[in-house]
Amino acid sequence: MDILKTVHVGCVVLSLSGFVLRGTWLWRDSPWLRARVTRVLPHVVDSTLLAAGIALALRDSQYPFVHAWLTAKLIALILYILLGSIALKYGQTPRQRAFAFGAAILVFLYIVAVAITRRAGLGLL
Repeated sequence: MDILKTVHVGCVVLSLSGFVLRGTWLWRDSPWLRARVTRVLPHVVDSTLLAAGIALALRDSQYPFVHAWLTAKLIALILYILLGSIALKYGQTPRQRAFAFGAAILVFLYIVAVAITRRAGLGLL
C-alpha cells in the first residue's frame, strides 16, 4: 500500500475511533469532551483524511460525478458530517443524539464498503 493510501486509511480509523470516543464521553458527561485537544484534533484528522482522499482521487483520475462510487462516497460523507453534528452538538434530546449517532456509524460503514468495493448502492451491506 502506498503512503497516500496508508495516510487515508489511517485517518479513517482515527476519525471513526475519535467519533465513537467523543460520543461515549458525551453520554458520560466527561470533562475530556471539553478539553482543547478533543476540540482540535478531530478537525486535524478529518482535514488530513479529506486532503488524502482528494489527492488519491486526483492521482488516480477518479472524480465525483464521473465515477458513481466516488459520487456515492461524497454524498454519504456529507450525510455523515450532518449526522455527526447532530449526534455530538446539535441534537436537542438524548434520543435525537442517539439516533443520529447510530445513523452516522451506519453511513460511515457504508462509505468504507463503497471505498473497498468501488461500487455504489445499498446492496453492499
